[in-house]
Amino acid sequence: MPDEILLRFAGPDDASAIEDVETRADALLIEALRPESWPDVEPGTARLAAHGFVLLADSGTEVVGFAHVLEIDGHAHLEQLAVLPEYGRRGIGRALVDAAIETARGRGHTRMTLRTFADVPWNAPFYRSCGFVEEEPDSDFLRELVDVERRLGLLEIAPRVQLSRTL
Repeated sequence: MPDEILLRFAGPDDASAIEDVETRADALLIEALRPESWPDVEPGTARLAAHGFVLLADSGTEVVGFAHVLEIDGHAHLEQLAVLPEYGRRGIGRALVDAAIETARGRGHTRMTLRTFADVPWNAPFYRSCGFVEEEPDSDFLRELVDVERRLGLLEIAPRVQLSRTL
């Protein structure tokens, strides 16, 4: 990760930057997957209000990435990871995942889950390189996420997978 990038917790003033990063990062998925439609980006204020935490990668002049972790069912769930495309392939995403894992571990969690596209190189293959392994949803919350993905049309775009990592 570039030395000039600082990882920090998000605050209320970061909501619009979170939305901007996700919108710009989603453009890569839209280009790669070519879906007929794509769900709207979740408002940054909603991410900040959810149970859990949001970590940012900050260049000093702009937010260039974030990791949003929900704390549900006694474990941490990596709800979203996004990095601005022009900052991709510099280790920022991996640094955010590592920081999210360490933060969750420090908060007493022993497991982190996530759901992602199975075949997009910067999705499931990337998370596997971070130590995540495939598993089936094993809680009401995780099974509900599959239903949410179905309602959003994500399951029609490309195969999805759940991954987890012991912390």
